[in-house]
Amino acid sequence: MRLKGDITFARLREIEPAEIAAHMSDPRVAEHMPLLSMTWDTDVARRFIASKEQCWERDGLGHWAFLLDGRYIGWGGFQKEGDEWDFGLVRRPDAFGLGLRIAREAIEFALADDRIPYVTFLLPQSRENSSALRRLGAKQIGEIKYDGATFLKYRLETR
Repeated sequence: MRLKGDITFARLREIEPAEIAAHMSDPRVAEHMPLLSMTWDTDVARRFIASKEQCWERDGLGHWAFLLDGRYIGWGGFQKEGDEWDFGLVRRPDAFGLGLRIAREAIEFALADDRIPYVTFLLPQSRENSSALRRLGAKQIGEIKYDGATFLKYRLETR
């Protein structure tokens, strides 16, 4: 099924914390997030939003809320990890089919930003299909252990 409509990006602080908590509490989301170990509630969502806003203050860039025709469908964006800009994308189950579309719009942002010579992606091993990343032009560069979980690491050159 192809979801149609306008995708826009907003700051996470514009989304009700309860909506993010409900999203992150869905077991279908947790299937592909090996580091998701806590129970989400409104307080956890508020702390999460605050931590992502700190990235914006520190780095001038961070995570967005993704909206389809004004309706929250997930979050993600760029986060500085050492010298690298890592891109993450977490969608609500009813928006799983929009990943490539959202990622393409975000990558357009990275291509226009001189601070980002390349973007990295960490794909959990539960995600058997990496064709969307390959369609973006990303290449697998290895595996990485992060907090006890193994991820496939991809890199996309933006210069």
